Amino acid sequence: MKRKSIWRALLALLVLAGSAALAGTRPIRLGLDLRGGTQIVLEAQDTEEESVTSDTVGRTLEVLRRRVDQLGVSEPTLQESGDRRIIVELPGVTDPEEALEVIGRTAQLTFHPVLGTPRPDADNPGGDGGRGERDRDRDEEAGEDDGDELALADEDGQELRLAPAALTGDGVGDAQAIIDSQFGRAWQVSISFRDDGGERWATLTGEAACEPLGAPRRRVAIVLDRTVLSSPEVAGDVQCGQGITGGDTLITGDFGEAEAKDLALLVRAGALPVPVEVVEQRTVGPTLGATAIEASLQAALFGGLLTIAYVIVYYRMLGLMAAVALLGYGLISYAALLALRATLTLPGIAGLVLAIGMAVDANVLVFERGKEEFAEGSRLSSALTKGFSKAWTAIADSNATTVLAALILFFFAAGAVRGFGITLAVGVAASMFSALVITRALVDIAVRQRSLAANPKWFGMNVGGRLRKYFKEKPFDIMSRSRMWFGLSLATMVLALAGLVMQGLNFGIEFTGGRLIEYETASTVDLDELRGELAEAGFSRAVVQESGDGNVAVRAGEVSESEEGAMEAAVVALGGSAEVVRDEFIGPTIGDELRQKALIALSLGLGVQLLYLAFRFKWTYGASAVTALFHDLVILLGIFAWLGRDIDGVFIAALLTVIGYSINDTVVIFDRIREQRSLRSKAPLAEVANDACLQTVPRTINTGMGALFILLALYLLGGETLTDFALALIVGILVGTYSSVFTAAPLVVVYEKFASRKQPPVASKGAPRSGAGAATTSSKKK
Repeated sequence: MKRKSIWRALLALLVLAGSAALAGTRPIRLGLDLRGGTQIVLEAQDTEEESVTSDTVGRTLEVLRRRVDQLGVSEPTLQESGDRRIIVELPGVTDPEEALEVIGRTAQLTFHPVLGTPRPDADNPGGDGGRGERDRDRDEEAGEDDGDELALADEDGQELRLAPAALTGDGVGDAQAIIDSQFGRAWQVSISFRDDGGERWATLTGEAACEPLGAPRRRVAIVLDRTVLSSPEVAGDVQCGQGITGGDTLITGDFGEAEAKDLALLVRAGALPVPVEVVEQRTVGPTLGATAIEASLQAALFGGLLTIAYVIVYYRMLGLMAAVALLGYGLISYAALLALRATLTLPGIAGLVLAIGMAVDANVLVFERGKEEFAEGSRLSSALTKGFSKAWTAIADSNATTVLAALILFFFAAGAVRGFGITLAVGVAASMFSALVITRALVDIAVRQRSLAANPKWFGMNVGGRLRKYFKEKPFDIMSRSRMWFGLSLATMVLALAGLVMQGLNFGIEFTGGRLIEYETASTVDLDELRGELAEAGFSRAVVQESGDGNVAVRAGEVSESEEGAMEAAVVALGGSAEVVRDEFIGPTIGDELRQKALIALSLGLGVQLLYLAFRFKWTYGASAVTALFHDLVILLGIFAWLGRDIDGVFIAALLTVIGYSINDTVVIFDRIREQRSLRSKAPLAEVANDACLQTVPRTINTGMGALFILLALYLLGGETLTDFALALIVGILVGTYSSVFTAAPLVVVYEKFASRKQPPVASKGAPRSGAGAATTSSKKK
C-alpha cells in the first residue's frame, strides 16, 4: 500500500476508536420531549423605579434566554405565563439549584465612586475614616445628597459610602473569566466596555486618581446586586483627569473557577429589568409518550436500513463500503454531539438519521465520477482514484456553502435555530470525513486485491450505464424548453402565494402561545392514552406531560369553553376525576427576538452563500442559486398553507434542512457546468449546461432516493410529531431537485446572456464580435 493510503487508514481507525470510546463512556443529554427535565416558574416583581408591564416581562424573558443559552443548556423552553410569570424548562440539568442561582439573579452591575467611610456620629467621633475638613467642604460644595448614597460593606467587610453609579452594566460589551498566573493562579473577570462605557470608566478613574494614595476616595467600587465585588484603588501611575483608558478592566476578588465563570456569564447576558422570585420548581415528564418515541425510532431505523440496502444494490461492493462509512459517519456525528454536550431531541434523532441519507451524496458523487472514468477506458483503480479527485471540487463547494450557513446560524441566531447550526456543521464535517477518508481507505484496500479488481462489475461499474448511454445518444434538451420550465415554476409559485394570502400560515403554539391547564386526578393517567383521547377530541397538537407529583399538564392553543369541557372529559375518562389546579395563558416559546434573530441569520446566510458562489463561480451563478432557493421556500410554505399544517419549531428545522439540501444540489450541477466550460470554451453555454444537467442525473436520483427512503418511513410509520417534519422535507427535496435542474441551471444561461449584453466589446477595432458565452483568445508566435 502507498504511504498516503496507510496514513488515511490509520486516521480513520483513530477517529472511529476515539468516537466509540466517547460514545461508550459519556451519557447523552435527552431533551424535554424524550426525558423531561426541571421546570422553574419565575414571577417578576415591582420595584420603586419600575412596575411590571408586558414589555418588562418580555425583556426579562430575553435576558433569561441569553443566560440559559450561555449556561450551555440546549433546547430549553422559555415562555410567558399570565401577566408576570415566566416558565423555564431545562432538560438534562444535573444541578437545578445552581442553574436557578444563575438565571434568577437580577445581576445589576454598577461602578461607583467611593465617597469614604461612614460619617462620624455622636458615638463615634472622628470615625470619618481619615476624611479631613477639605473633603467635607468638597462634599457640601458638590451638593451631595445623603439620600443618593449607598452604604455597603467592601470585600473585607469595611463599610463604604458610595456615590450614585457612574457606569452600569449597559456599558459592558464582554466579560470573560481568566486566570492571573502571576499571583497564585487566581481567577478574575476581564471586562471590555462598549459605546461610551470606556470613556465613562476613564472619567471615573481619572477623578479618583486626583485623590492622594491611600485615601478612600481613590477607590472605585464594583457592585453586583448591592454586593461589593471589588473596590480597588486606582494605581499611582494613573494621571489625574486622564484615568484608565483602553476600554477594559479587571474584577478581582476571592473567586473560584465556577464563581468567576458565572459572574462573567451574568455580566455578558445583562441585568434583569426587574427582580424575579421563584414561585415554583418541579420535575416534569417528557412531552412525548413512549409509544410515539418507539414508533419514530423504529421508522427512522427502517428508513436508514432501506437507504443502506439501496446503496449496496446499486453500487455493489462500493455500496457496501459506503454503508460502512455511513455507519462511521453516524458514530462520529453522535460522538461530536456528545463532546459538544448537545441535547438530543426526537427531531434531532430524525435529523441525524436523515443526515445519513444525505451523506450518501458525497459517496455517490465519487462513485459516479469513477464510473464515468471507467466507461472512458480507465482501469478500475485509476478510475476510482480519478473519481475522488474530480468529485473533490463539487464536494468542497457544496459543503462550504452549508458550513457558511451553519456558522451564520451559530453566531447570529439564538435558541433552537442556533443549535441547528451546530448540528449542521457537525454533520457536514463528519460527512466529508466519512466519504473522503473512510470510504477512500476502504476503496484503496479493495482495489489492491487482485481477485476483486479483476471483476469491475462487483463494484457496480456496469449499473446505471444504460441511462447514461441513453442521455448521451438521445440528449433531452432542457435549455431550449426553459420558458416552459419558468412558466411552470411561476404558476406553481402563484398558486403557493395564493395559499399564503387566502389561507395564511397556521402557526403552532410555539409561535402563538395558548393555554396551560394542569389537572389533579384520582388515579394515575396513561399519558399515551390521554394523547389519543385528546387527538380524537380535536387536540392532535396538544402537549401532554406529567407535572409534579403525578399531575397531568396539557398545553394547547386557544381553547373555547366547549373545547375546555371536552378536554376535561378526556382526562376524567382516564383519571376518574379532574380537578383544575392550574389554568394560565402562556406566551410563545419562539418569541419576537428569536424570530428576528432567526430571520437576520437566514438573510445573512443567503447573502454569504451568494457571495461565495459569486467568488467560486460568477455572480450569475450565485443569483441563480438564491432565486431557485426562493422558489423552493415559497412553494413549501404555500403547500403547508393550503394543507393547514402547523408551522412550529420542528417545521423550522425542516425548512433549514431544505435550504441546505437545495443549495447543495444546485452547486453540484454548477460545478459540472464550470468543469465542462473549461474543457469546451467555444461551445454555447446552453449546450454545456444541458450536458452538465444530464451527466448529474444518476447522482441526483441516487442522492434523492437515499433521503426519501428515510423520510417516507418517518411519514408513514413515525409518530405524529415527525409527520410534518417528514412531509416538509419530502416536498422540499422534490421541489429542490426540480429547481436545481429546471430553474437554477436555465437561469445561469439567462443571466449570463444578460451580463454579456451589458459588457462592452473587448475585441480590437475591426475585429468580429464573438457569440454570447464564447471565449476568444489570441496568441502571437515570435
